[in-house]
Amino acid sequence: MMEIPITRIDSDLPLPAYAKEGDAGADLVANENVMLPPAGGRALISTGVAIAIPEGYAGFVQPRSGLAAKHGVTCLNTPGLIDSGYRGELKVLLVNTDPETPFAVVKGERIAQLVIQRVESVEFIEVEALSDSDRGSGGFGSTGR
Repeated sequence: MMEIPITRIDSDLPLPAYAKEGDAGADLVANENVMLPPAGGRALISTGVAIAIPEGYAGFVQPRSGLAAKHGVTCLNTPGLIDSGYRGELKVLLVNTDPETPFAVVKGERIAQLVIQRVESVEFIEVEALSDSDRGSGGFGSTGR
């Protein structure tokens, strides 16, 4: 199991944790109370923690499905990318997509999930043409709805 160094910035809230054994995402909690207005209200929510992700890995902040399904609240920039060199506080950009109902983010509430994954660095090499594939340039709904 990989160990990730973590510091608390200004909170006594729980550290990120997995809800169940085998889960891919560790829950991030809000370190502040914020009201998200309906119809696109958004806010950058502090989590009260900073981490040191090893080189060759990255963190990806993902929405919580329960908040999205029950309240229309999701992460606006998803997945949010945390590079290995970043050492600042983790923050989550939430948006309320419900057309009428505001959503109160409560300090200590689980607001997102953090997934740590290995990533590869690549070198981009310019060529005259790309090799053919079955898909070709089809995208953006080219295989159906």
